[in-house]
Amino acid sequence: MIAELRRRAYLNAMQVATWLPRVALPFAAPSRPELLAPAPEVPPEEAPKPVAETTPASPVAEARPASTRPKIEIPRPGSTPRQAVQPEPEASTEPEATPAKVEVLPPPRFSMQLLRAGSCMLLVELPTGEPFQSRDPAYLLLKDLLRAAGLPDSPQLIGEPVRWPLLSGGSMDQGPDAARDFVQGFVGVRLEEQGACTCLWLVGLPAVRFAGEADAEAFNRELQVEGLGAAWALPGLELLMDEPQRKAELWQAMRRVMRRWKNTE
Repeated sequence: MIAELRRRAYLNAMQVATWLPRVALPFAAPSRPELLAPAPEVPPEEAPKPVAETTPASPVAEARPASTRPKIEIPRPGSTPRQAVQPEPEASTEPEATPAKVEVLPPPRFSMQLLRAGSCMLLVELPTGEPFQSRDPAYLLLKDLLRAAGLPDSPQLIGEPVRWPLLSGGSMDQGPDAARDFVQGFVGVRLEEQGACTCLWLVGLPAVRFAGEADAEAFNRELQVEGLGAAWALPGLELLMDEPQRKAELWQAMRRVMRRWKNTE
């Protein structure tokens, strides 16, 4: 229950000078008889100004605009007070920034074989995806390259072929970065096991890309790969067979790189 003084304070804050309750309010002063009489009709030209203009407003009411003045609920007996309705935030006209989608690259597919010929190690792309056979045209071409370089033409196989992707499914990351880490880790371990290596041949684009961290522009060039040492990038054996004109550029590059293993013999 609200005491009479507090009720009048609320009414003054709302600039209500005259009011009548619909029901009898407990603890309220009795209504004055003159207020219950019907109001006399007043001609339009003699109508008094609105109460809001004639009644001086309190400093608090003048400082606050009428449109933003909160509505004060007067509780009545047996009623439940309602919660104040919060104004809804204005909808922003700016478009919401959509999160950038991370592009998931498909796993690369390749098959390579690690070999040793003299003081050189060779990481060679397998054109068919299967280990070399003695009469394969690609293997015969590799033997010709080794003879031209002055290295043994019967290279030694080092471990099983390096294949990627490792798994056909699952949640394991098998993207390009994971493939590069795997190939470099595999070759690095084999280099430590095999001992001194004067030059690492990277034959084919997968070997150049995932072991040498380069692309086709690096063919016939020398590379310095962190953790693997000096390397030489070569086109793939199948590419050399399809485009024989590349053999001339390869031979010129071989004459420059040959000093690496010739000086150690």
